[in-house]
Amino acid sequence: MFKKILIANRGEIALRIIRTCKEMGIETVAVYSTADRESLHVRFADEAVCIGPPPATESYLSIPKIMAAVEITNADGVHPGYGFLAENADFAEVCAEYGTKFIGPTPTMIRSMGDKVSARETMIKAKVPVVPGSDGLIEDVEHGKKVAKEIGYPVMIKATAGGGGKGMRMVSGEDEFESLWDSARKEAAASFGNDGIYIEKFVEEPRHIEIQIIGDQHGKVAHLSERDCSIQRRHQKLVEEAPSPFMTKQLRKKMGAAAIKAGQAIKYEGVGTVEFLVDKHRDFYFMEMNTRIQVEHPVTEEVIDHDLIKEQIKVAAGLPIKGENYEPSLHAIECRINAEDALNNFIPSPGKITSFHSAKGHGVRVDTHVYAGYTVPPYYDSMIAKLICKAQTREECITKMERALDEFIIEGIKTTIPFHKKLMRDENFRKGNYDTGFLNNFDIGD
Repeated sequence: MFKKILIANRGEIALRIIRTCKEMGIETVAVYSTADRESLHVRFADEAVCIGPPPATESYLSIPKIMAAVEITNADGVHPGYGFLAENADFAEVCAEYGTKFIGPTPTMIRSMGDKVSARETMIKAKVPVVPGSDGLIEDVEHGKKVAKEIGYPVMIKATAGGGGKGMRMVSGEDEFESLWDSARKEAAASFGNDGIYIEKFVEEPRHIEIQIIGDQHGKVAHLSERDCSIQRRHQKLVEEAPSPFMTKQLRKKMGAAAIKAGQAIKYEGVGTVEFLVDKHRDFYFMEMNTRIQVEHPVTEEVIDHDLIKEQIKVAAGLPIKGENYEPSLHAIECRINAEDALNNFIPSPGKITSFHSAKGHGVRVDTHVYAGYTVPPYYDSMIAKLICKAQTREECITKMERALDEFIIEGIKTTIPFHKKLMRDENFRKGNYDTGFLNNFDIGD
């Protein structure tokens, strides 16, 4: 088992990892930029190393600076959390060269799933259902138009190195293809340094349902049930729940088996998520695989009663998993609380938090790194907390979430709490009648 783990991340996920490490008797090292000097992950780690100024490129994305912190603290493990370098194969490779264990999959596994075209080809070979689409990357706009015509509009233009909805456009017809093609490529190049594009058929009225998997170093892969992540804005998830209100036992069995096939195809090691689009007929298609812990992992933890960070660390240390597939025993919902003005087109709202009262009570969990007096910096992702509720049934869970949101007080900045309150009261959401386009016609109001 590890003696000391450096967390190459910030905020709530860094604090989340520190807590599990402490329970496992593992020392922790926090890294931080000067903007995060007052963050709780810095305060609660056993050691803390400043790695640079606020811009992520000069701190959290700087492999040399993070490895320098590893060297001076003698950390024998590095946990990347999510975002930043979590799915960076070069970082995992450098960790191996330093003799420090990267707590996650191997560089080869990361690369095989990080490139969306390569991942698609791997899934086809593994006989995992994929959305009809282009055979490899699109060469130029005329090639793209030809492929789109063969597949049939509407289609999705996607960046091969994409993530977070960047480099992604829905094209309704040939007349708008070229302009959307150009904008997708420019965004992909700016975001990922790679303007490679492929095309897929647009799945109408899709649900975004993902399967949590875990694989060990001994060839075992198991699934830990599903999460429904269909409540999204501009391809960014805002609410996740488990189990999905759209799920049936038969569909879970099929999707779980497909996710395990995906993991086995690359001999996956660690926790990861296989993401699917599910149409209104409950036909499902592989979308992508995230080779890391995800923001919404607490939803799964609450319904199967396992600490996924702990399991991730144990696998990285070489311990075997049981290899059992899990069925959710409770219902859980997670609301992402972002420092954004939901009533003003969700524009970021950094600044000083003057008052902070966390929601509490049975079945209520808050993962956060902020507090009264904390200043939310403008340099990073706007998520400042995750509110997770669990109950015996979905109806009880929604009611509990309503109560918890009313009790969750954050003043001094704008947050997405008002949006979540209205969503929990929405009749269609309460009935489970939603898909990834649900928020397109959702009026937050006052």
